[in-house]
Amino acid sequence: MKEQLDRLEELRNERIIYVTDLVSCSHKLKLRRLYPELSLRFEPGAVIGNLIHAGLEEILSEEGYQVEYPVERGFEVNGVEYILKGRVDAFHPEKKLVVEIKSSRDTQNKPHEHHVYQLQVYLNLLEVDKGILIYITPDGFLEYSVEREKINIKALIKTLVNDEIHPRWSWECRYCLFRRICSYAYVEK
Repeated sequence: MKEQLDRLEELRNERIIYVTDLVSCSHKLKLRRLYPELSLRFEPGAVIGNLIHAGLEEILSEEGYQVEYPVERGFEVNGVEYILKGRVDAFHPEKKLVVEIKSSRDTQNKPHEHHVYQLQVYLNLLEVDKGILIYITPDGFLEYSVEREKINIKALIKTLVNDEIHPRWSWECRYCLFRRICSYAYVEK
């Protein structure tokens, strides 16, 4: 219970930004800070995804990867110091390689642009040139190699804190927890 309360407190903290926030609708962050309790929900699909992650992370740790590798860096935007936090699924410091693991129902239309973008943010934060995006599906594994492209993370944080992009992706509102209370909710026709 204490862990959940600590998590709620962190979700409300206006100076903490998560890497996943940078690849999502900027208004989602505002709503998450207002209603953090909505972010803490039980979903069987998420549990299955966590189990899949745990299994692959165990294999990667045996190969010398550091799993659930924490990433944290401060950025000053609009005169305010923000802490950007994230957790790389697996990082091999000697090979300078980042691995992000995603579970999916199918192998169609992969890799997803927002997953590649999230990996790009991690590559830039860790100053690593190469990453691997792994999808685990009922049909098997898909693996994509991603080369680092320069990203202006400070500019991303600025668009986020100024609430400038909503939604970031055309499909995003369909899956958003906050769509029923969001003034920017977009309904695809």
